[in-house]
Amino acid sequence: MKTDELVRMLAADATVEAAPARQMVRAAIPAVILALALFLALVGVRADIVQALGSPRFWLKLIVCGALAATATGALLRAARPQPGLGRWGAWLWLPAAMLVVAVASELVVLPAQQWGAAAIGHNATICLLLIPTLAAAPLVASLLVLRRAAPARPALAGAVAGLMSAGVGALLYATHCTDDSPLFVALWYGCATAIVVAIGALAGRRVLRW
Repeated sequence: MKTDELVRMLAADATVEAAPARQMVRAAIPAVILALALFLALVGVRADIVQALGSPRFWLKLIVCGALAATATGALLRAARPQPGLGRWGAWLWLPAAMLVVAVASELVVLPAQQWGAAAIGHNATICLLLIPTLAAAPLVASLLVLRRAAPARPALAGAVAGLMSAGVGALLYATHCTDDSPLFVALWYGCATAIVVAIGALAGRRVLRW
């Protein structure tokens, strides 16, 4: 049987679309619980969490990270199918970035220029770069295991999207600990940490998701 014929058969099979969603949910629950347990064991929520709940910047950070995890999950389920591309989910992936761009622009308007550098550097850059990938590890491994039982048309892309989703989960957890709430810090350091996880996911996907 030719590869093109196999791809068409898989694309026509409705179970290919549904099965990854069920499997992803089953794999995601223990993975997220493990990430949460690791987060609580390592750092936990910030000491001033009650005061932080009254800060729009804190909520914006959570919303952006949550939107990243949610949209990447949808894109991941699409990437698990044998059709190339991410469909409409490819566009939805830009939503968290667009929200962050607007937040950064607003920050630059209201914050004096001499404070931009300090706000971007913050106080937790190193732990941000270490902890987000660490917390993303369990969701990434679980996602790759599910993808191995699916039929992604583009393994590297599927792995990258798995990394994006996992980074969103890790960033959402870490955001409740991080005391740097400036959108400038989030864009720079959360962005770098996310890029690390996405790169790892893409490399892993290229190696382990071939079929």
